[in-house]
Amino acid sequence: MTPTLARRHLDGGSWKELPKVKLQRKNRLRALSLGAVAVSGALALTACGSDDTGKSNGGGSSASASNNSAIKCDDAKGQLQASGSSAQKNAIDAWVAQFKAACSSVQINYNPTGSGAGITAFTQGQTAFAGSDSPLKPEEATAAKKACGGNAAIDLPMVGGPIAIGYNLDGVDNLTLDASTLAKIFDGKITTWNDKAIAKLNPDAKLPSTKIQAFHRSDESGTTDNFTKYLKAVAPSDWKYSGGKAWQAKGGQSAQGSSGLAQQVKQVPGAISYFELSYAADGINTVDLKTDAATPVKATVENATKAIATAKVAGTGNDLALSLNYKPTEEGAYPLTLVTYEIVCEKGNKADTLAATKSFLTYIASEDGQKLLTDAKYAPIPDEIITKVRSTISSLS
Repeated sequence: MTPTLARRHLDGGSWKELPKVKLQRKNRLRALSLGAVAVSGALALTACGSDDTGKSNGGGSSASASNNSAIKCDDAKGQLQASGSSAQKNAIDAWVAQFKAACSSVQINYNPTGSGAGITAFTQGQTAFAGSDSPLKPEEATAAKKACGGNAAIDLPMVGGPIAIGYNLDGVDNLTLDASTLAKIFDGKITTWNDKAIAKLNPDAKLPSTKIQAFHRSDESGTTDNFTKYLKAVAPSDWKYSGGKAWQAKGGQSAQGSSGLAQQVKQVPGAISYFELSYAADGINTVDLKTDAATPVKATVENATKAIATAKVAGTGNDLALSLNYKPTEEGAYPLTLVTYEIVCEKGNKADTLAATKSFLTYIASEDGQKLLTDAKYAPIPDEIITKVRSTISSLS
């Protein structure tokens, strides 16, 4: 068929004169019909992937669809400001990505300023909730009442995990330490890597005489609080400091946030520091901790979960502050753990952020929200405790 005949046909020529064109038209109609079926199927799948508000769940993998299906946007809208713990930053990032896909009308801004700064911002009414790796102290709870309209602020445990001890020592890929040795290192009493106390714990390692570069947090940190609580609980004769969010021992070097400490360990030969396991990436080696169990314990989510499972609720009423066990005796239980709390007003939340606050906290405490933690190298909160958290969130006002 020539181009001229084709144009003549398209301009209205007889179909009978051009049997080949007639066949081509039939094929095109069949293709259009199949395309319509495909589009219809795609629309059906989109409808199945929407939440109760009719918003798209963001598509993607089946895991993402499952996570988004647990998110109820309700009347949530506007900006939600929060700050605090840098320990949970990677968990918050994962949660926010899922939440944003389902609830596009809410913008969540989480600033990982550290637990101390986060609590201060919350008590001053600057944020809807704070992240802290330690529950509120009595004086902080009193200050928080002003931000909550005279009502109490409560601690909601949301993220668990191991505090890893990362180190940078060329030629030493496996290292075991105990609480006593760690206390002496961070108190400046053990200063070289071939010290006899370290050598005794690592008889097969070729330890160099490299100077130890111990790094601690420069900001007030719940990670510091939990690390020093561990040292004080397990090696009280070697760690004489009272503990808290602010670093108290003399000497050493400092850096801002968990990410800052991890960066120093990566860059400085002989460095050692403490941070959440999620920051111990890109080749950072971590210490195995010697406990009363037969075998030193590695810093893993699974091993930390064994220890966190023994935590007890120490708060009263709807405050779910936990008492952690830093001296577990079970095989494979990693003793150096922390729990990050979301601190929120039990009553007296601001009307313009209440719906978004409840929606987001409901999601991260949900089964799907907690499942994301393992992939991000955190430990989910034990079922018995997270069930109480979910009930408390539902009653926030």
